[in-house]
Amino acid sequence: MHPEQLLHACTDLVAQVLRFEHPADRVLSHFFREHRLGQRERATLAETVYQLLRRKRLYEFMARSAPPTHAKGMATLARRLSLLGFAAPRELIKSSVQLQEWDWLMACDAQMQSGQGLLEPHRHNLPDALAQLLKAQMGEQFWPLAQSLLESAPLDVRVNILKSNRTDAGKELAAHAIKSEATTFSPWGLRMQGKPALNELPAFKQGLLEVQDEGSQLLALITGAKRGEMVADFCAGAGGKTLALGAMMKNTGRLYAFDTSQKRLDGMKPRLARSGLSNIHPVAIAHERDDRIKRLAGKMDRVLVDAPCSGLGTLRRNPDLKWRQKETDLAELVILQAKILQSAARLVKSGGRLVYATCSLLQEENEQIAQAFSAANADFELLEVNELLAAQKIEKAQTLCSGSYLRLWPQVRSDGVVFCGGLAAEIVG
Repeated sequence: MHPEQLLHACTDLVAQVLRFEHPADRVLSHFFREHRLGQRERATLAETVYQLLRRKRLYEFMARSAPPTHAKGMATLARRLSLLGFAAPRELIKSSVQLQEWDWLMACDAQMQSGQGLLEPHRHNLPDALAQLLKAQMGEQFWPLAQSLLESAPLDVRVNILKSNRTDAGKELAAHAIKSEATTFSPWGLRMQGKPALNELPAFKQGLLEVQDEGSQLLALITGAKRGEMVADFCAGAGGKTLALGAMMKNTGRLYAFDTSQKRLDGMKPRLARSGLSNIHPVAIAHERDDRIKRLAGKMDRVLVDAPCSGLGTLRRNPDLKWRQKETDLAELVILQAKILQSAARLVKSGGRLVYATCSLLQEENEQIAQAFSAANADFELLEVNELLAAQKIEKAQTLCSGSYLRLWPQVRSDGVVFCGGLAAEIVG
């Protein structure tokens, strides 16, 4: 496709994304279904959209200085933003724009490089309310965090230990010219170099590999699930952590995958078929107090609660979240998280383990939920997460944890883990 045509396509796509009526990945999928584009063109458009969403405040500020065009409204803004964030080399699009636009684009590049005239919002690229929350919570670590959230997240896979091991899986990837390295902490993980297409690989189709962030792999390890146990993944979704737990259990025992969305659970079916697991039992529930939950009260050895949350720990992968959420969403979420955790706790038998986690950056969704639960449930004892990870033979586990909580910040280490928040408690008895 000629760069001018690609630029027009990008402008249309950006205009759709900026309406924030749907998640960006869904808008992209719909757009690509409607347009005949090659793999490279799709990659360019996707990269442009996500770069734009990460730096929206900066690009909107720069777009104000653009020369006037005949287009109006959203189309004008979308074109300006597309030019600023366009993933193609500048020289490639020079022939597609007017001289006046080109001069403006070069001036923008120079200003963004120098930082001259840019204010704090143009540097952190966060909504004001979220920036204030994180500043108060993070202190001097706010700016390193903000900068890390402007980068793309790495691509991790989990090796299915029922079918392969990390060494052999790495060799299989290398045979298809895909470079990877062992994840720093998870013994199951491989981190890809770049963003290769994995779903057509024999290793993927055969269930040897599953795409899963290293942090999510560590969360499964914290549960300590074993052979023959009764385990529940209380908010299973499409089952990424469910499958990891099933492999930990060596395909024995009974593993319940609860979720309030049948559609999300249906998304687990092809993954479950590839995995070779037969000990997983997906169950759609109406709410956290469903009768099917009550019937299992006090029977579970391990219960994992990866609660619905703001998702702010995934902003490198889902940067549109920060623009689509409302300030009132947090207040509603923390109420729901507390209810879900309390209901899930009823499943845990004496001596069993309850693990709560989110992929949020905010203390309101993490430590404060844990502290309120501990205060209201004296029969649960808070555990040291670094000791739980050490028991799973995770090297350097002590470097990951602060007290009883696991916090994996993207700005702290170069390994790029994005999962944030975690705690574990065992019922005393």
